[in-house]
Amino acid sequence: MRAVVQRVTRADVTVDGTVVGAIDGPGLLVLVGVTHDDAPEQARKLAAKLWGLRVLDGEKSCSDVGAPLLVVSQFTLYGDARKGRRPSWTAAAPGPVAEPLVDAVVAELRALGATVATGRFGADMKVALVNDGPVTLVLDV
Repeated sequence: MRAVVQRVTRADVTVDGTVVGAIDGPGLLVLVGVTHDDAPEQARKLAAKLWGLRVLDGEKSCSDVGAPLLVVSQFTLYGDARKGRRPSWTAAAPGPVAEPLVDAVVAELRALGATVATGRFGADMKVALVNDGPVTLVLDV
């Protein structure tokens, strides 16, 4: 499981012109990608890592200050563009595998006490954000 984490002051995701998820920061925008051999254990580890990641001002975590997270599924995190000019998506898990694991990350975060907004799995989403820093990290669990 892979995530790109951006520290934001606000972020939202729209589908067909309607906002389906939004946070006002400070907080984290988290793009989550799933590969074929990921399992619920990776979802649990990623959620714990995100909740405790000390990247907010003053080296604080979302758990320290109650900061919200916006979690958006992103299969393209497993795109491979090493050959040619057209990326391959074969390393990305198919929707029936990936969707429950992205949902598990969200459920685990909420169980830890996080306020979590989400995108809509499989939809053509428009993500808008205001970076804080900017701070962008790639996490593999």
